[in-house]
This record gives sequence, structure tokens and C-alpha cells, in this order.
Amino acid sequence: MTIVEPLVRVLQLGHRFAGSRADAAWALHEVSFELHAGEVMAVVGESGSGKSTLLNLIAGRLRPLEGQVFFRSDSGWIDVHTVPERQRRQLARTEWGFVEQSSADALRLDVSAGANIVERLMGQGCRHYGDLRRNANDWMQRVELELQRIDDTPRTFSGGMRQRVQIARNLVTEPRLLLMDEPTSGLDVSVQARLLDLLRALTRRMHVAALVVTHDLGVARLLAARTLVMRAGRVVESGLTDRVFDDPHHPYTQLLVSSVLA
Repeated sequence: MTIVEPLVRVLQLGHRFAGSRADAAWALHEVSFELHAGEVMAVVGESGSGKSTLLNLIAGRLRPLEGQVFFRSDSGWIDVHTVPERQRRQLARTEWGFVEQSSADALRLDVSAGANIVERLMGQGCRHYGDLRRNANDWMQRVELELQRIDDTPRTFSGGMRQRVQIARNLVTEPRLLLMDEPTSGLDVSVQARLLDLLRALTRRMHVAALVVTHDLGVARLLAARTLVMRAGRVVESGLTDRVFDDPHHPYTQLLVSSVLA
């Protein structure tokens, strides 16, 4: 039997923010899991549970006090936090995508939607206008945005449209890992539903591994095959999403599920 190695391996990850007292609680403590190519995993929990800290540690935006994050590149396993900064930045521009909760933090609002989408390609050295334009057109269609808006700036777009531009911007380089921080937060329910359908279709079609942080159990159930439940910086339950939500074992998970059903 062929053993398929994971794409991401997180080992005993721990973090406490600078300035915290020596006896302060850990923002993240002893978190371990693996993520395989093409798999979508959700991380759920209340505010302050450590979800976003975990995401930023995996992306290399924060350095852990304990543990390691490994990414399997074409040349072998890479320790995200010991690899040279230049190589990590290159990975972030090519192999990884990061969808921010606020699209305003990720987009250049006064630059055209098309230019936002192909910026990562330009960072890889693509300079041919025709090729860039074709890629921008293609991704406008893939994320279901009107082609006539390609030269409009995201400042003129609705929140849902901005998130679609951000998704296209991240996926244009065909990354193998997509990290998403509350991608539907603040959007109207109908807009959320359409965006989730789009994300589910794109992740499946592109066979991209994705880790999505969300407080919304509905988002996790729709997108993710597996779910981690976090509380106070620790993973208190994990497993197949349907099992975690339909038959929760940990009292905290039971409380989360019951609060949705109430």
C-alpha cells in the first residue's frame, strides 16, 4: 500500500505573545496535525481561542516559542521558521495563498481589479501584457465577476466582490496551500452562500489543500472534510466534520453545536 505523505505537518506548536507575563496563558499550546494535498480542514472556536494565531504561525508571519511547521516542497520538507527569509517569501508568493478576513488588508484598493489579480504573476517575472491580461480575464470569470469590471478599482466594489478579487489574486499562481482567515465574515448571508459555493468548487477543482479559520460552524460543515475545535489555545476535539458536529464528544464542542441549534 502506498503511503501518501502530508503537505503540511504541524508539531507541538506553541506561542505566547511578547510582553506577556511569565505566568500568562499560552495563546497556542501543543497543537499538532497534518494536512494533505487536496484536503480542506476547518479550525473553529470562539474569539481568543487561538485560531488566527495558528494560521499566522503556519504562514510564517509569527514565530512559535515551541514546535515546528513543515511544508513539503518539490525539493523535500521545509521548516517554515528556519528556512531563509527570502525562500519563505518566495513560497508565500507562489506555493501558498492567504485570504484575509478584510479584503482591504490584502488588496490595493486604488489599482484595477485585473492588476490586483495578476500581481503575484508579475512578482514571478511575467511582464507580457497580453499574457497578464488573459490571466486576469480568466480569473475574473472563474470567480464570477463581470469582465467589464476588470479595469475598475476594488474601492468601487462591494465586500463580496472584493473577496472574489482576493481569492483570484491568491489562486492565480496555482498554490498548493490556501490559508483563509474568516473569509465570509461581515458579508450578507446570501453573499456568504455564493462565496462558499465558489470556494468549495475552486478548492476541489484545483486540488488545493486549504485551512479555513471560522467561528461559523456552517462554513466549516460546507467546506471542510475535517475540523479542529479550539479552546484557550488548545485543540480539544478533532475528526471528520460531520462526526464532530453530529456527535460531539468534548463538552466545549457540545456547547458550540447546541448554541447554533438553539
